[in-house]
Amino acid sequence: MSRIVGIVQARMGSSRLPGKVLRPLAGRSVLGRVVRAARESGVLADLVVATSTEPADDAVVVECARLDVPCHRGPVDDVLDRFVGALDAHPGDAVARFTADCPLLDPEIIRLVADVYRAVPGLDYVSTSIARTLPRGVDVEIIDAGALRALHRLATGHHRVHVTSYAYTHPELFRVLGVTLTPDRSDLRLTLDTEQDWALVRAVTDHFGDVSVPLAKLADWLAGQPALRALNAGVRQKRLEES
Repeated sequence: MSRIVGIVQARMGSSRLPGKVLRPLAGRSVLGRVVRAARESGVLADLVVATSTEPADDAVVVECARLDVPCHRGPVDDVLDRFVGALDAHPGDAVARFTADCPLLDPEIIRLVADVYRAVPGLDYVSTSIARTLPRGVDVEIIDAGALRALHRLATGHHRVHVTSYAYTHPELFRVLGVTLTPDRSDLRLTLDTEQDWALVRAVTDHFGDVSVPLAKLADWLAGQPALRALNAGVRQKRLEES
């Protein structure tokens, strides 16, 4: 069975919501919630946080020690290099990529995508965001370790910031598979980029507490909370070309 290593990219710098990865939610940091969800999936052979060498990210290193999760440090802008460095230190057959601004990750979806990856021989990349039916903030992607190293050789510009984007924008070079789940809940926004996002996420954790909430349960609750859903409905997601 493929050895999948989870890598969580996390840093304190954010143009729209600085320090978001260490903000507290129901007694646990945002990063801590991502780490817990990844662990609860039960499919990862190892888990490591990839942060930068910037002095501000010393705080991320301290939090990783508190969470008892290894931490790798690399270039602030070359996130792809950071991932390859983390993979060198924690070898595996594939990498599950997580971002530390997704505190509402569903461990069941992580498990599902890992099962799909392992069931299809020769896959280079699998993701839930190629044809989006999930809310932003609960997506899962897994890339073959050899494919990740190929990206390290091939990718330039914004593709080095987004880590895997060169793979799914060059399907003629990589064997790519999209996973879609029904019903379509892509109208929900559960990621953490702005103060509007923070207001919604905090309301969710205030209601459910310090637990990983299955997406179906969360979506059913939000269906009855139109004012909450409206909080970040107008937030524009940055384009790939924007860092």
